[in-house]
Parts: sequence; C-alpha cells; structure tokens
Amino acid sequence: MAKRGKRKAAPGDVATNRQASFRYEFLEKLECGLVLTGTEVKSLRDGKAQLKDGYASVRNGELWLHNVHIPPYPPAAGANHDPERERKLLVHRRELERLLGKTRERGLTLVPTRLYFKGPNAKVELALARGKDIHDKRETIRRREQQREVDRALRDAQR
Repeated sequence: MAKRGKRKAAPGDVATNRQASFRYEFLEKLECGLVLTGTEVKSLRDGKAQLKDGYASVRNGELWLHNVHIPPYPPAAGANHDPERERKLLVHRRELERLLGKTRERGLTLVPTRLYFKGPNAKVELALARGKDIHDKRETIRRREQQREVDRALRDAQR
C-alpha cells in the first residue's frame, strides 16, 4: 500500500491544485498555453510553482492567469521575473468566447488545476467551476472518510 501523507503531482506535472477540487465543483476542463519569460520556464523546469489561489479572467478579449506563484530562478540574479505577475493564456477565439459567455451567465469561475509541460511548451489546465456550498464540502469529507475506512478494512483483512 502507498504511504500516507502529501500526495505528489502526476508524472510530468509541475504543480497541481488539490485544494480546488475541495472548494469547487468542476464542470469542464480546458488546456491552455502560457506566455512565459525565460526565467519562468527555467523555474518551472525545476518543478516549482503554486496554483493554490490562482484564477483566470478575461480582459480586453484576452485570457489572463492571476495569483499563480512561480518563484524567481536563483542563477538569473538581477534579470529575474516578478513571481506574482499576471500571465497571458493562449486559447482559441471560439473557446474564449464560449468561456466568457458561461462565466457571465451562470456565475462560474475559471480555476487552474494543473501546470505541466507538453513537449517543450508549458500548459495550464483550467476548469470551469462552480463554488461548493458548506453542505457539499461536508459530503466530500464524508465520502473521503468512508473510502479511508474501506481501504483500512481491506488492508487489515489481507494481513
């Protein structure tokens, strides 16, 4: 059986937003490209980034990623980037218009769930999400606890 503790990102993932699945109900997911500077790419290749409080928004007909922390790349010294800067996302025009319509109509939000490399390109997976109520969060906790009990019982039965 696997060790308990902090779960790692999937192979190839730079960062995952595990907190998002607890806070939000995902309706659909979308892959977007990222516009990055050289030091940001090098920092991501080191496997360092945080998506916890990140979100995406549409401004002036473009999709932007906010509150994603990519730490400075130490060897770059003075030529480093701002760790909390807004980053432009690359997405097809039709997808952007569809997402814009959905976020305006239903009060949905765009949340980054994964940050990874696909070949040489950095990608971010965005989820169109609806915030969970307290009742929904309790249900998620209840299901997780029940699954742990089942796993524990199976593990003890195999001994």
